[in-house]
Amino acid sequence: METTSFFCNRYWVLRHGRSIPNERGLIVSSMENGKLSQYELASEGVNQAHSAGILFQKELKESNIPLENVRICYSPFSRTTHTAKVVASVLDLPFQGPQCKVLDDLRERFFGPSFELMSHDKYPEIWALDEKDPFTRPEGGESAADVACRLAHAMATMESEFQGCAILVVSHGDPLQILQTILNAVKEDREPRSNDLASRIEAVRVPSILSQHRKFALLTGELRAVI
Repeated sequence: METTSFFCNRYWVLRHGRSIPNERGLIVSSMENGKLSQYELASEGVNQAHSAGILFQKELKESNIPLENVRICYSPFSRTTHTAKVVASVLDLPFQGPQCKVLDDLRERFFGPSFELMSHDKYPEIWALDEKDPFTRPEGGESAADVACRLAHAMATMESEFQGCAILVVSHGDPLQILQTILNAVKEDREPRSNDLASRIEAVRVPSILSQHRKFALLTGELRAVI
C-alpha cells in the first residue's frame, strides 16, 4: 500500500461518538474516571460510531485497502473503547484480535483536578491558556505540549509495529486536535533536519504551532484522513 511522505502507514483519526459525559456536560479526563463503564457512549454516540465505521469501510474500498491491512489503535477510556468496538464490528474485525490495539498514549488529555467532573463550560479557560502558552499546564494537569509529547510516542509505536497499514486512531477531542497540528506541521516542513519521526515532531512542538490546535477540532464521531 502506498503511503504518504516518510510514514510507513496511512492514518485516519476518529473522535469517539457522543458519550454520556458529553450528554451530561461533564469533563471526564482522568484515567481512573475515564475507564468507568458509566462514562461510555450514549445511544446517539453508538449510532455515530456505526456511521463512522461505514464511512471508513467505504474509504478503505475506494483506496483498495484490504481488511487484513487495517489496524485500529484506541484510547483505553470507556468511550473510545466503545467506539473502537463498534467500528471493528462494522468492519467484521475481531476486537480482541491482533488488528485492534489499545494505546495508553492515546488517552484523553488530563485537565487537572480542578476541572475533573466539572462542567464543559470550563473548557474555554483551558483553550485560552493554550493559545497564550501551550507549554503552561492547568494546575495538576497536562499542557498541550505534554500531550504532543506522548502522541509523538504513540506515533513512534504505531510506525514501529505496523508497516503498510491503514491505521484508525480512536481518541478524544484535544489529543486529536494536537495530533493533527503536529502531523500537519511535519508534513509542511520542507527542510527537515532529520528523517527521524520523533526528531521531526520535536522540531514542530513549539508555541507558535501548538497554540493553534483548535483549528483541527473534530465533532463527536467525526472521521478524518490525516496521512
